[in-house]
Amino acid sequence: MPVTVLLVDDEPLVRAGLRAVLEAQPDIEVVGEAADGAAVIPLVRRLRPDVVAMDVRMPLLDGIEATRAVLRTVAEPPKILVVTTFEDDEYVYEALRAGADGFLLKRARPAEIVHAVRLVAEGESLLFPASVRQLAARYGEAGGRDALRWARLTDREAEVLRLMTQGLSNAEIAGQLVVGAETVKSHVGAVLAKLGARDRTQAVIAAYESGFVVPH
Repeated sequence: MPVTVLLVDDEPLVRAGLRAVLEAQPDIEVVGEAADGAAVIPLVRRLRPDVVAMDVRMPLLDGIEATRAVLRTVAEPPKILVVTTFEDDEYVYEALRAGADGFLLKRARPAEIVHAVRLVAEGESLLFPASVRQLAARYGEAGGRDALRWARLTDREAEVLRLMTQGLSNAEIAGQLVVGAETVKSHVGAVLAKLGARDRTQAVIAAYESGFVVPH
């Protein structure tokens, strides 16, 4: 089954460019488009995309509020990939904190766009871990989240979370810890459940903001 994508951007040329890049791939299908975040929820409910590529700045409803709305109202929400002009934009970090799974620069090369969609759809690695770390260092609210204080992670779960902040995939973590991939998948699931995190990105942000890992 192909990865299905909904494109949300107020610039027709951006949508057309993304569509051309993605539809050139046999394993990706663009199932719809929208020009504003206000149209996202009905389209998500009707089209059931795996990934929403969402502009962070739009005139009626921006990508941050649209992300919050999707996660709040859709029972099985899609992965959300924020599309932005500037990677150090505070809006990007707010979108990630709101629940977006990653971000993509509008100037990205075609191969990077395809990689980002596939990676976010799989959900087994962190997209652009260095950039997330830099955003956390600049815009994160130190001590703003106490999720880790009450999570009571085991030593192994804490170790897995540290490796997640480095952007390692489940297979890479398994190699580091010399355990099976299914064991790592179980640990990652436990970490997300204990932190109340929707995905790896949210867990990593919680790790930075709680001081569990210090961004440099």
